[in-house]
Amino acid sequence: MTEKLWKGRFEGDTAGIVERFTASIEIDKRLYRYDILGSIAHCRMLAETGIIAIAECEQLVAGLKAIESEIENDEFVYDIGLEDIHMHIEARLLENIGPVAQKLHTARSRNDQIALDLRLFLRDAVAAIGRSLLRFQRVLVESATRYVDVIMPGYTHLQRAQPVRLAHHLLAYYEMFRRDAQRMQDCHRRIDVMPLGAAALAGTTYPIDRAYVASLLDFPAVSTNSIDAVSDRDFVIEFLAAASICMVHLSRLSEEMILWSSAEFGFVELPDAFTTGSSIMPQKKNPDVAELVRGKTGGIIGQLVALLTTMKGLPLAYNRDLQEDKAPLFEAVDTLTVCLEVYSEMLPEIRVRSDRMLAAATEGYQNATDLADYLVLKDVPFREAHGIVGRIVAYCLGRDCELTELSLEEMQQFSMAIDKDVFEVLTVDGSIESRISAGGTSLQRVEEALRVAEKKVGIV
Repeated sequence: MTEKLWKGRFEGDTAGIVERFTASIEIDKRLYRYDILGSIAHCRMLAETGIIAIAECEQLVAGLKAIESEIENDEFVYDIGLEDIHMHIEARLLENIGPVAQKLHTARSRNDQIALDLRLFLRDAVAAIGRSLLRFQRVLVESATRYVDVIMPGYTHLQRAQPVRLAHHLLAYYEMFRRDAQRMQDCHRRIDVMPLGAAALAGTTYPIDRAYVASLLDFPAVSTNSIDAVSDRDFVIEFLAAASICMVHLSRLSEEMILWSSAEFGFVELPDAFTTGSSIMPQKKNPDVAELVRGKTGGIIGQLVALLTTMKGLPLAYNRDLQEDKAPLFEAVDTLTVCLEVYSEMLPEIRVRSDRMLAAATEGYQNATDLADYLVLKDVPFREAHGIVGRIVAYCLGRDCELTELSLEEMQQFSMAIDKDVFEVLTVDGSIESRISAGGTSLQRVEEALRVAEKKVGIV
């Protein structure tokens, strides 16, 4: 039975099943670097304020760095009886440098220690995800530039609605991921608050200098309430919410890649390197990467719900339930990171079948709204124009033809406001180039949007 560093108040040993049940070392050991970084900063502050001697500080710092090397070189031995990464490092420090190691925990608690470790970890993770988001935004913008002349049907209710440029469609995803990046940046501000010094929940009696620790760890702010500092996990929840939204955007893109690569659409061909085959059907080329991204989205949303559910019943301040915050956080960070990476690699390799897209854009009466707008310009009230075009579409359906296949005389049966210039309006190019409103799909507006996006992501 491993001797506990908190054994003083207890007479009996911890049951083996309790040790296994309460241990978090298999999850939180990935925080070792941040735990050591925070401990070194704390140690230097203790020396700076005279709470420990400078020589003791240097001995402690050297011991902590030696442990970091052991862990990085896979020489560190883990023991489930020591519960978590904090106790492991402290116990090993005691083995290595002797009784002076017992001074390291002066003026702090595991409560503010883990709050610090989480913030340090998530601060780095959010910064890395921000870089991944920027890379993917660049991929989207570069793809949009490449396909600016490709025409496809735009959809509502998964029904062909109006023709748009593929570039315009891709820029819609760029806007989604730009907002994701903004959410991560905003989340970073609330992560970037230094909690160490709150101790267990009430602060400490020692003359510590929290601002000095914050400066060593590059925190711009120090928590203002010791109870909140150790019990707050809003910053984790906020990240999980931002990660969930981002994964939803990736899932929507995945759904389109899955649909578009099917024989029914045939808009794109996914690269061999990002697809798999069937064990029984030789002809199959399955969009497994896109499907897995779509599937993993539910897991990240679940992690958000899990932590919200954990937090909703907790009284102040620290409760052991908070140990359950790390698994959802780590899972979300890892999953979002790899999904962004795989899409940044896959999207440029997708082959667009522009002929299939254009053919689909010319079918299904997607120019009906253009005809209604044409009538409005001829001084027909919009609702009346809507009804006229609806009757013309019904006429076409009965004859299995498109609007462009009607003669002028056939159209004039429904409205004498229609003249021979109508056929210019009903072409795909005419439809697209008429969408001149800001944010629209005309070439001018799309090129304007591309210039703005390229500047924002640093392409130009």
